[in-house]
Amino acid sequence: MIKTAGGKSGKGEELPARLKIILTSLAEVIETHAPQQVAIEKVFVNVNPQSTLLLGQARGAAISAAVLRDLPVAEYTALQVKQAVVGNGHAAKEQVQEMVKRLLNLPAPPKPDSADALACAICHAHGGQGLGKLATAGLRVRGGRLIL
Repeated sequence: MIKTAGGKSGKGEELPARLKIILTSLAEVIETHAPQQVAIEKVFVNVNPQSTLLLGQARGAAISAAVLRDLPVAEYTALQVKQAVVGNGHAAKEQVQEMVKRLLNLPAPPKPDSADALACAICHAHGGQGLGKLATAGLRVRGGRLIL
């Protein structure tokens, strides 16, 4: 998990410094793990417009890290992610956490932010954008899902 000094309170580092941390940290992750593509959740306006704006700027830094490495970026709504992982676009966070745990055979449910990121990756792998581009040697597709 990438952490900036600002946290949820927005105090500490100024926004440009926090965005730099996101950009450089993700560039390191991309360098280390060499992904072939990136999936990211779309942001919609919520109760707090300021939080939405800050999240949008963080997304911009994340997308920039990917496109600087010429990686394709797929975007999904929270509804699409929940539908792909839980089967219900209006599922609760706890349901997403539990399904991510089950689908990835994890010993415990991941924390909410980690579960959201993993769920987005699962959605991409099971969806039309990612399925055709993933290395699927030894795998079959049934009902829109990869089967070992």
